[in-house]
Amino acid sequence: MRPTGPSDGGDPKSVCGPAAVWPAAEKFLRARGAGEMPHPGGTLLDHLIRVARLLGAWGADPDLQAAGLCHGAYGTDGFDQALVDTTERALLADLIGERAEALVHLYASCDRSVVYPRLANGRPVVFRDRFTGREYTPPEPDVRSFLEITAANELDVLAHNADLADRHGAALHRLFTRSRDLLSVAARDACVQQLGRHAPDAGPGSGSPAWTTWY
Repeated sequence: MRPTGPSDGGDPKSVCGPAAVWPAAEKFLRARGAGEMPHPGGTLLDHLIRVARLLGAWGADPDLQAAGLCHGAYGTDGFDQALVDTTERALLADLIGERAEALVHLYASCDRSVVYPRLANGRPVVFRDRFTGREYTPPEPDVRSFLEITAANELDVLAHNADLADRHGAALHRLFTRSRDLLSVAARDACVQQLGRHAPDAGPGSGSPAWTTWY
């Protein structure tokens, strides 16, 4: 079945999808400046669309694709340039749906220095909200969706910035290897294909990961 979401042909900035979700969300992101904000591979909007398209190629449902399209809306622990304030959550939820917005907020609020190591240390995974400092345990489906967005985001960034790939490829390879049980088969295969050269037996390691320095 052809995934819904950003189109896989024509203008890379053109999106389509169920009802008016995709074009309305793209219009909103443009209005908030995503089309002018520099980001590896072009602009932040270019990146957001590619991530949503990649999630669709991996078989993600429409909610997860919509979350991928807007995953940078509130900023992240590695790219703290928000397009939307967290006081405007209802506005984004009206555009993409409550489920998709909740995933965007989960992704944005993740304290990576705390959560990423926990992804390798058993289940369930306890999250830390970087906005509030609160610790809580999301349902496993939410954690899976979070990691799927994380993989799509990081693979796209590294594909468009060789320096970041060299600096953080080994750490990301470790992260996704240790949490592979939470990834879809398609996402795992993509991580192996793109990050395999950073495996420990593929060359010198890159040292300790700097958890919040990538996008």
